[in-house]
Amino acid sequence: MPKVSVIIPTYNRLPMLREAIHSVLKQDFEDFELIVVDDGSSDGTIEEIRKFGGRVRLLQHPENRGVSAARNKGILHAKGKYVAFLDSDDQWVKGKLKIQVIFLDENPHYPLCYTDEIWIRRGKRVNPMVKHAKYSGWIFEKCLPLCIISPSSAMMRKTLFSKVGLFDEALPVCEDYDLWLRISARFPIFFINKKLIIKRGGHSDQLSNRSWGNDRYRVIALEKLLSEPFIAQEEREMILKEMKKKCQILYQGFLKRGKEMEAKHYQEVMRRYGMEI
Repeated sequence: MPKVSVIIPTYNRLPMLREAIHSVLKQDFEDFELIVVDDGSSDGTIEEIRKFGGRVRLLQHPENRGVSAARNKGILHAKGKYVAFLDSDDQWVKGKLKIQVIFLDENPHYPLCYTDEIWIRRGKRVNPMVKHAKYSGWIFEKCLPLCIISPSSAMMRKTLFSKVGLFDEALPVCEDYDLWLRISARFPIFFINKKLIIKRGGHSDQLSNRSWGNDRYRVIALEKLLSEPFIAQEEREMILKEMKKKCQILYQGFLKRGKEMEAKHYQEVMRRYGMEI
């Protein structure tokens, strides 16, 4: 059985996918299986993956179902003790797998670790903003404003999914934000302060850039979290505080766009919890 299952979900990203795959195969740690989950591509991805032979395990969706469904399929077929994700538009730096495996082996009380990132936007290296700072330990409060953990940087124990569940396939974006909140509310998370992934953005098919108002999906994730039995009162207050901020932003944004019905929805969300915006 492999020590690590590496899961790459992909949809019509063949040129970048090739680079992602090679960044895995060039790692200095070899005890892994590489699973590529093709989510209904029509650009020759399946034929290209088959050229790798036994080095890459191919799973398929006959039609596009979204990144969460693709990742979940990979998880359910994974044989490794640990699971690591790589988005098909990102790459790993040599050494990533080895460093994270050693950490998880030596620190059994941490179910997940993640790393720092090199950011490339439209082909140029840029610096992350202060709001994207990374943290270790009980980081639930730090995860509430936005997603600070890149899926491509995370490695976790496979047993973690039986405790917190899989990715929410109903969320078209912010599915990672939703999962990290469920994990960080219950477990400590460790940040490895090394730039071990190359995170590429700014391209037209990047999921987070497709529409305005990703906070819509973060509000859904936060409201889901409020119904979880493991959420303590202190955490509940943190969630409601963050929900109010996001609902205010969405309320004002929809009003500016002349969408009063959508704006009123966020008033109603907060009224359910005895709050006004």
